[in-house]
Amino acid sequence: MTPLPWSAIDTVLLDMDGTLLDLHFDNHFWLEHLPQRYAELHGISRQQADDELLPLFHQHAGQLNWYCTDFWSRELNLSVRELKREVAHLIALRPDADTFLAAIRAAGKRVVLITNAHRDSLSLKLERIELAPYFDRLISSHDYGFPKEDQQFWSALQADFAFEPARALFIDDSLPILRSASTFGIAHLLAVRQPDSRQPAKDSQEFAAVDDYRELLP
Repeated sequence: MTPLPWSAIDTVLLDMDGTLLDLHFDNHFWLEHLPQRYAELHGISRQQADDELLPLFHQHAGQLNWYCTDFWSRELNLSVRELKREVAHLIALRPDADTFLAAIRAAGKRVVLITNAHRDSLSLKLERIELAPYFDRLISSHDYGFPKEDQQFWSALQADFAFEPARALFIDDSLPILRSASTFGIAHLLAVRQPDSRQPAKDSQEFAAVDDYRELLP
């Protein structure tokens, strides 16, 4: 990877799930635990649960509802918040993410967490992993009413937390979100090569991708 031009970067914007935290928790929850518990709670087979849930997931992917625990609790008639707690032991930091965070804080960068996760999910993860001290701000897209895939999210972020896109670094594991950030003018963009430690590496396409946070240390 080409070294980052740290002298040209004032603000570091970081995603949470799949970027700082292992995406295994979220993938396991949505693809295994939730369907299994949905089947049990509604008295149907696991196959029936998958047949009902997967089309719903696809329908709302990339929209704010997809990331909203309140929406899914209402839609599925169960408590997503409580079901997440059942597997919270799977929440894990990606290797050396904390080392990277400490280094960029020490280098005097403004560091902002920007996540599509609902505040409920964010709170649960912050209970398990002590991330908050590394950040100037912890922002959920639900605060603005638009997901990071939407240009209105970035406009709201800039109005709320004044930063210069040309002097910002953004790291995320979602290619559609990185493309949205690029459209907004964020100059320095990195994907994550293996968001889920239990899954193969992903093709980051037009984006450079980070494997090891130690490679990025300023």
